[in-house]
Amino acid sequence: MPKADIHPTWYPDAKVICNGEVVMTTGSTHPELHVDVWSGNHPFYTGTQKILDTEGRVDRFMRKYGMAGTDSAAGVKKDEAPADEAPAPADETSASVSG
Repeated sequence: MPKADIHPTWYPDAKVICNGEVVMTTGSTHPELHVDVWSGNHPFYTGTQKILDTEGRVDRFMRKYGMAGTDSAAGVKKDEAPADEAPAPADETSASVSG
C-alpha cells in the first residue's frame, strides 16, 4: 500500500503556454508550464532552419571534399584544357627532323 501525502499533486490537463498562448495540454505536477520554444515555433520542426556559415567553414568543407562545383571537383583549371581533348597540332616545319 503506497504511503499517503508523499506524492506531488498531479494535474492531468496542465497548460503549456508559449508567448502568452496556450499551445497544448499535458500531464504535469505544475498546473501551468511557461516555455519559450516548443515544436510549433522551433526552426528545426517548422523547416525554416538556416545554416550559419561562420568564417566560411561550409565553403572550406565543400572545397576540401570536392563538392563546390563541377570545375573544382574535376580538378580542371580555367586556363588549362581538359585532359580528354587532343593538343593543338604543331607547325609542320618544326615537326620535321632535319637529317
